[in-house]
Amino acid sequence: CTLSDTELRWLERRAAGGFGIVATCAAHVARDGQGWAGELGVFDDAHVPGLARLSGAMHRRGALALAQIFHGGLRADPKVTGERPWSASATDDGPRAATTDDIERVIERFGDAARRSQEAGMDGVEIHGAHGYLLTQFLSRVENRRTDEWGGSLENRARLLREVTRTVRARVPRSFVVGVRISPEDFGNAKGMDLDENLTVAKWLVDDGADFIHLSLWDVAKNSTKRPDRHALAEFRAALPPATKLMVAGKIWSRGDADRMFEMGADFVALARAAILNPDWPARAADPHWEPKRPPATAEELVERDVSPPFVEYLRKFKGLVAP
Repeated sequence: CTLSDTELRWLERRAAGGFGIVATCAAHVARDGQGWAGELGVFDDAHVPGLARLSGAMHRRGALALAQIFHGGLRADPKVTGERPWSASATDDGPRAATTDDIERVIERFGDAARRSQEAGMDGVEIHGAHGYLLTQFLSRVENRRTDEWGGSLENRARLLREVTRTVRARVPRSFVVGVRISPEDFGNAKGMDLDENLTVAKWLVDDGADFIHLSLWDVAKNSTKRPDRHALAEFRAALPPATKLMVAGKIWSRGDADRMFEMGADFVALARAAILNPDWPARAADPHWEPKRPPATAEELVERDVSPPFVEYLRKFKGLVAP
């Protein structure tokens, strides 16, 4: 769970390629929240030296370093954690329902993770409230069936995400960046997400101290499902204060894709697959005629881009990304 040399090389290669902000993949704040084997942890002070290596490498390359902190909830892997997963509500063959102690403890764990990240010289954290992980599960109208103060109304379902954000904000200096990633609408593992509810939640998160909101849209070329004549980014830009920064992700490949998001009100764009295949995307995108590498890529091409062999095997689960 500590930073490996292969992960450091992978991230440093992107910083060297001109990315201004480099974020870790989801880093679990508690042992019982780990989502997969080999995942970076931030749940123990023993992780601080590795995070310090990471932040130092990013800074030497001129990039800011963010730790993306999360808990898997029902998506935690019991084969890795050795424990039954827990979530907002129980299912017969899945997670158990969270106790009050579970909830109070995980709020503290998020705060501790932010404090460790700051001590390690990171520039900020991104609280992962998207993609069907624990914080999304509590926010969900489908997966959260609680009847106590942590379920039912939107105010109650958003309580865990808000308490985590407030606790994180209180544990770090004001100069330390705190952002929250959300899934505005249903997609994949994010279930029970409503656009209007999440517009309200985003406003609350800004009140709670979030410096930026990261919209995980999966495909920025598509408009909102709820309001097909409007783009979700435009909805959030209109709803949030001008000083609140907006980041957006979702199949951004070309400079043109990014420019369209900036025109719509984004302050930053987040690249995932495009950054995997194009580690020097920002430097190359300065040329408006440059076309990025798109899938599929061979395993050899990915390794040349400092994608480790185990990461290559993980990427095979994404249809069409890795050549057969």
